[in-house]
Amino acid sequence: MNQDKEIFNLIEKENIRQKNGVELIASENFVSEQVKQAVGSCLTNKYAEGYPGKRYYGGCEVIDEVETLAIERAKKLFGVEYVNVQPHSGSQANAAVMLACLKAGDKILGFDLSHGGHLTHGSPVNFSGILYNATFYGLDKEGNLDYDKIEEIALKEKPNMIICGASAYTKDWDYERFRNIANKIGAILLADISHPSGLIASKLLNDPAKHCHIITTTTHKTLRGPRGGMIMVGEDFENPFNQKFKSGKLKSMSTLLNSAVFPGSQGGPLEHVIAGKAVAFKEALDSSFVDYSKQVIANAKTMVNEFVKLNYDVVSGETMNHCMLIDLRSKNINGKTAEDILQFGDITVNKNMVPFDTESPFITSGIRIGTPAITTRGLNEKDCKRIVYFINEILTNVNNLDRVNEIKIEVNNFMKNFPMFKVSHA
Repeated sequence: MNQDKEIFNLIEKENIRQKNGVELIASENFVSEQVKQAVGSCLTNKYAEGYPGKRYYGGCEVIDEVETLAIERAKKLFGVEYVNVQPHSGSQANAAVMLACLKAGDKILGFDLSHGGHLTHGSPVNFSGILYNATFYGLDKEGNLDYDKIEEIALKEKPNMIICGASAYTKDWDYERFRNIANKIGAILLADISHPSGLIASKLLNDPAKHCHIITTTTHKTLRGPRGGMIMVGEDFENPFNQKFKSGKLKSMSTLLNSAVFPGSQGGPLEHVIAGKAVAFKEALDSSFVDYSKQVIANAKTMVNEFVKLNYDVVSGETMNHCMLIDLRSKNINGKTAEDILQFGDITVNKNMVPFDTESPFITSGIRIGTPAITTRGLNEKDCKRIVYFINEILTNVNNLDRVNEIKIEVNNFMKNFPMFKVSHA
């Protein structure tokens, strides 16, 4: 069979882009060769609707072992009783949880997208804002969560579900306080830990499993696995919606969640991706992953400090995790312009709305920066200072493409020192 040169040339082109540039999108990372091999394996050929031991297709004996291994490794990694590894993405994980817990028109309370939340936390353009009645909490003027204000909103709105989690928030979350708020109004508390999940697994941030009813996450980002989603419950419990089996016995929450994934919102699981998840979970159970996670945070803190020294407005003024949100209004540049000119210099970030943004979501006033991918390549604090220098040089020379091109060459030469995946695991 002749190779499809068109597509494989494009794949190689993208490979070169990733190698030569600086990847600073907070939601991206690089996976190990083992993860790539699993995702590109023969498991992609197999349909396996249902769950291990309860499939709607024959020939799933090996598939059952693969999925069970992924589940057991995830349980060990996060210290939880229930795991569903089938969601195709974090968004689908959230959709399944809402399907299990809510009826159309029910009220949810989520983190405002413009303040750092996610589309699936109630945005009006997303299923979560279309199917459900969404209300929001946000940050105060200092860029912090005001838990008293959140409680005030919750008591007033009385949502059926409260969502804690963000795509661009640099502080840790007080899950216990959120649970106390949820208990006062009888709401389900959902923690979306898609961004910090690897740091939580490494026990460097607060553990939501102790306080939240349900947890969702992606399996990429700081967890450094293949692109996919996952649902977890710390301790399984009887559903509070009075849903029963024909026998009259109350269904467990895990039963509702499994049904909401399949057949509720998905068909066949991607067992090749689930195999990749299993590999990533084993890697994350290795002690070297904790070292990696610590370096992710150290690199982020270093970059924040360097940006502050250069008079950039960092939302919240610090970071406790892998990312930072930079308000560029004081630099007289918008997020889209910054993203585009940095891309020209082979530095990839994403434009991002900031609290109380005055620009549209297509322009924005800020950029979001994260350290998971560069840390996977082996960059340390010293290297991150160099990256901030590159960024500042480019952003202060927006109208000088010759200078930006000079920086691009420096960036390319600098990144030659770092392989795509430096950290090895037992």
